[in-house]
Amino acid sequence: MSDLASKNCVPCRGGVPPLAGKELEKLTKEVPQWNVVNGHHITRAYKFPDFKQALAFVNKVGDVAEQQGHHPDILLSWGKAEVITWTHAINGLTESDFILAAKIDRLQ
Repeated sequence: MSDLASKNCVPCRGGVPPLAGKELEKLTKEVPQWNVVNGHHITRAYKFPDFKQALAFVNKVGDVAEQQGHHPDILLSWGKAEVITWTHAINGLTESDFILAAKIDRLQ
């Protein structure tokens, strides 16, 4: 089990390169249900039996995002919530994106 969920997101002010290569591969393995898209962002869809439970999950994700100061895009539909995250300051991925993903996975 990854210890990413025990870490906290670190604000990025830019000026650092996005994750790539072995660093990206290592972090990707720690949140295996998330998909890396074009090396730019990570995404995961969560399924629920109805809209109410999907909405409750989205609200929990929002609480975690606020606590971490790292805010994903969240798409909500009946029985489904999709979370997409990347670090906007560098237009790519940082460790914080994977930390947030690990924390979100613990909500289910």
